[in-house]
Amino acid sequence: MPRLLPVSTALLLSFSAVFFTHTYADATASINSNYLSAERDQKQVTRQVAGLLDRTHYLQKPFDDSISKETLKLYIDSLDPNRSIFLQSDIDQFEANYTTTLDDQLKEGDLSGAFAIYARYQERSEAYYAYADRFLAEGSIDLNSNETLQTDRTKAPYVKNQAALTDLWRKQLVSQLINITLGQQEEKAREEIFRENPELAQGQDLIRDDKRTPEEILANRLDRQKGRLMREKNDDVLQRILNAALASYDPHSSYFAPVQATEYNLRSNLSLEGIGVSIRADRKNPDYTRIESVVEGGPAQKTGRVKAGEFIIGVTQANGDYNNVVGWSLTEIVGLIRGKRGTDVTISLLQPGAPESSARTVTITRDVIEQDESGVQSRVVEIDKQGTKHRVGVLEIPSFYLNARAKRDGEDYRSVSEDTLTALNTLKEQNIEGLVVDLRNNPGGSLDEVARMLSFFIKEGSLVQIRDSRGNVQVFKDVDGGEQVYAGPLTVLINLASASASEIFAAAIQDYNRGIVLGSTTTGKGSAQLQLNTIAYGQMTLTQRKFYRVTGGSTQNKGVVPDIEFVNIYDDDLGERALINPMDWDTIRTAPYRPEPGFDGQLATLKADSDARRQSNPDFVYLNELKNQQLEEKEDEKTVKLSIAERRQRVDQIEARTLEIENKRRSAKGIDPYRSWEEYQADREVEAEIRSRLKSNERPPLPEDEAFIDEAALILLDFIGADQA
Repeated sequence: MPRLLPVSTALLLSFSAVFFTHTYADATASINSNYLSAERDQKQVTRQVAGLLDRTHYLQKPFDDSISKETLKLYIDSLDPNRSIFLQSDIDQFEANYTTTLDDQLKEGDLSGAFAIYARYQERSEAYYAYADRFLAEGSIDLNSNETLQTDRTKAPYVKNQAALTDLWRKQLVSQLINITLGQQEEKAREEIFRENPELAQGQDLIRDDKRTPEEILANRLDRQKGRLMREKNDDVLQRILNAALASYDPHSSYFAPVQATEYNLRSNLSLEGIGVSIRADRKNPDYTRIESVVEGGPAQKTGRVKAGEFIIGVTQANGDYNNVVGWSLTEIVGLIRGKRGTDVTISLLQPGAPESSARTVTITRDVIEQDESGVQSRVVEIDKQGTKHRVGVLEIPSFYLNARAKRDGEDYRSVSEDTLTALNTLKEQNIEGLVVDLRNNPGGSLDEVARMLSFFIKEGSLVQIRDSRGNVQVFKDVDGGEQVYAGPLTVLINLASASASEIFAAAIQDYNRGIVLGSTTTGKGSAQLQLNTIAYGQMTLTQRKFYRVTGGSTQNKGVVPDIEFVNIYDDDLGERALINPMDWDTIRTAPYRPEPGFDGQLATLKADSDARRQSNPDFVYLNELKNQQLEEKEDEKTVKLSIAERRQRVDQIEARTLEIENKRRSAKGIDPYRSWEEYQADREVEAEIRSRLKSNERPPLPEDEAFIDEAALILLDFIGADQA
């Protein structure tokens, strides 16, 4: 489980005055010669996507003027989410030209409107970076004014004139300089801790000794952002406009251009076609990308010429195109390195501290790399209850994965059900008294896999209902003749990041009274997408069905509500209910099913006992207090002062409160409290660095994470004890 998500204000691109001397006609004329434009395959897939939405989406809504209006809005929002790029006059022109015509253009494969808007966005970007360069070069920037900055402008009006827009850019740059200056002060204080007490670093190189000024750091950051913008290709525009059209129907229909399609497939089948290295931005110079580790037996390792710690400074594709990737993002570099199995990629490697002229090249043949550590994990925890040790099994399900391509082609393949079957049999051999199934942060996956997994726990009956756009209902049933792989006591852990197939699993366990569902209300993604790999270019998913519980209620929007609620560590904005254009909750007829006797009579007692334990558990107290603090911070940070003194004061207050919460937890556990915020941050930095070098299945659980497992096991043991009594 990740730590509580910090509340932060994202840096949003803002753009300058240079372009405003042009007319709109001038801008449109310049697009064809200076900016991106669509290619034949992209036009063809645009027609396909528009047609599929018009005819086969679950909602059965025509792709008409109302969709055109919503698509335009969402496309503009994707470019300018904080309304600090375009002027109101730009929006007026876009709406006049495209509100009722964008749908017709897309149905004809005409992307000129999308590229025209993007060209305006790109020109604004270039002008902004020119303005930022001038502003930062001026020096003597006042960081102690009485001004304020509205940080969340998602619903703010667009700026009406150039003077107001320039003023907004200036304020945003000042705010960033304040953040960087405060961050530098904190970093230097942490580094001083490591210098005075080198043993605290535990052998990690954590001193960057960054001597750049805040202005230089911001200038470098903006250069990287500008570089990424200038490297955007027509695929990026295509993906953005098609996803705006798809989002006009629902949040989960998606289009992926070829590179992004590779990433999507990776998440669902636990394998990728690449060279077998993990990479990260270098700590001391984030413009450089360092090889963190080399996969044993992978293509890179087999060459004998690729070593952990080296920098990747260039990537050459099979067609000979060379890309110097210094300053590129990790996502961009991964996109270049990955590719089809059996194809070659050449990387340029540099030893740290060596001149770039000494870089060497290595050609590697891509292959399939299995992500073994990313699959099902199982273990046994020992729980002390009233002086007696109890053994409880833990089954961690990261997703309902299935390598569908390998299965279809008759090759060996991995699936979550096969891995779970093996894990359950292993756990039963270890004489467990009960089982905790951990579905926290599980994004879902294969419907067939979740149905098969449910059959391991449920004796017989319906498992989930699927309704299509025509009203036809299909019921997935347990067809193994009443066999149960695991028939013992069970609890299921869920949270707001549990979605789709994980919600189907938790709902069925709950409806059958097969186990106690614990945690926080799930995402609420109750729709099923068809993956389309045969479109002209790239790949897409299209919502065509909806999930329903055996009771007839949808998991859509409402999610699964736990029987016993724990602290929700996430911001509520993560759930389906906070997304744009979510589909509604509704009901259908109940499917045939026979619940077990259940535990309704015991639930109140189980909840009361759990509440009492969590109120005195240091880790749950810590999480609750931290959650409350961050809710307060989120409210406070909608508007910030452009005074470094006032911001420092506010940061000091937050740090003091956070340190107090952490030290309260440590004292309750008999651990020496941190003497200062800097010592606390230094310790967390060391922990994060050490954990980042371990495979996911090798990282020890965080104490606040393990508290959920322990409490789920205790509730399970309470239930077993009450049932036996």
